Amino acid sequence: MAANEEHHILPRPEFAKPVKILIVVAPYYKAIADDLIAGAQAEIEAAGGTWELVEVPGALEVPTAIGIAERCSNFDGYVALGCVIRGETTHYETVCNDSSRALQLLGLQGLCIGNGILTVENPAQAKVRADVSGQNKGGGAAAAALHLIALARKWASERKDIGFKPAGQDTVMAGTTDGSKTA
Repeated sequence: MAANEEHHILPRPEFAKPVKILIVVAPYYKAIADDLIAGAQAEIEAAGGTWELVEVPGALEVPTAIGIAERCSNFDGYVALGCVIRGETTHYETVCNDSSRALQLLGLQGLCIGNGILTVENPAQAKVRADVSGQNKGGGAAAAALHLIALARKWASERKDIGFKPAGQDTVMAGTTDGSKTA
């Protein structure tokens, strides 16, 4: 059983500049969602970060809300929370696969996302995984986002002065030493 397995947990990252994280939750199963949120909030605060919370109707809307926030706001990272419990139809597979795939695609575009959308067989499994004093998957999702933010900040500060730089970023024109144009 997963509850009896030991897992390696990375040390909490430290930040010189505080992080701002958006928690996006689908509260279809409200009690489960509340536990996931509590775990995520506690982990973000323990790292010295701040958070905002937004609710969406279901797990399929979580990635869309994150994509909108990325385009329209200034969050360092995102925590995706919700719970999908297997029912009698194939809708379960669609919601699980498509929400996960969409979050992964956003991540591959450079967004720092911790995926805490539970995909379980029954409410008892969800409760164990969401419980802050149990598996704390909300806290784990926040930790994942924090670690990705730390990596993004680390690698952003290690950029070399090679390759293409957009205009206006201290570029020096070819042929001069002071950056003035030559005719």
